[in-house]
Amino acid sequence: MTQASKSYLELLRAFQQRLEAARKPAAESRWILGHAADLDDKQLAARLMQAVPPDVEQTAWAMLNLRLTGYPLQLLLGQTEFYGLRLRVERGVLIPRPETEGLVEQALGCLPAKVEARVLDVGTGSGAIALAIKAMRPQATVWATDINPKALELAGQNALELGLEVTFLEAPFTADLSELDLIVSNPPYLPDSYRPEAPPELAYEDPSALYAGLEGLDVARELLPHAWKALKPGGWLWLELAPENAYTLLGEASAQGWRGARVLRDLAQQPRYLACQKPSHSPTESEDEDADLLIPDSE
Repeated sequence: MTQASKSYLELLRAFQQRLEAARKPAAESRWILGHAADLDDKQLAARLMQAVPPDVEQTAWAMLNLRLTGYPLQLLLGQTEFYGLRLRVERGVLIPRPETEGLVEQALGCLPAKVEARVLDVGTGSGAIALAIKAMRPQATVWATDINPKALELAGQNALELGLEVTFLEAPFTADLSELDLIVSNPPYLPDSYRPEAPPELAYEDPSALYAGLEGLDVARELLPHAWKALKPGGWLWLELAPENAYTLLGEASAQGWRGARVLRDLAQQPRYLACQKPSHSPTESEDEDADLLIPDSE
């Protein structure tokens, strides 16, 4: 069998070997070849013994070689899955990560269903957080901010394709919104010192969505007072942070007067999420009475 007439199975095996040698998941071979051939998993499985058309093989090899240089798989495919939603992704915009699905899950836990809450996603990127919350809480009014026009354009396209109504604003932090019930953010949290050792995949994303000063806390720290002003009494702020910084910001938030500040762990048991609540104006109200939204236990 000539190289141009390899079967899908032979090509998959060749791709798997190259990926494993580069310490990348062998499963990516299926996604790359399926995308090049415009086949889903079931269609690809049904054609394993069939010959791969020469143009498909050429395209697939080009994609694989680009992936082996460190080009993100999501950008090769032009899309990614996030909290059950299929989102477009583009170079220069932050690619949603599984850890951020955990942030959405935690935030939804304190946002009761069928409540007409006012929610803001700060630094929306592709729109992942805002769109996931809107999909799960249709009655909520959801806004999202970003300072990257390209990200906002992409987020708007994702919202349109998913049929979800989110208002996207080109603005830093909270865009002077007020009386919010919930603010959720995955701010940049990598320290600048990480740049030289960062994996090559990060070079294709927006650096302003990745790096945040000496400690990686510049943006998250600045968000705290903006969130305080934008939230209504009893409103919640949820942040995704680097594990080494979560408890640092926890202490700072508590010192600034945020109530019930706590850190929750991700699926890898790393301290990843910070939750804190703006207290009620009235000092006589109990903590239970002034909590408009509920938060699950941290353990």
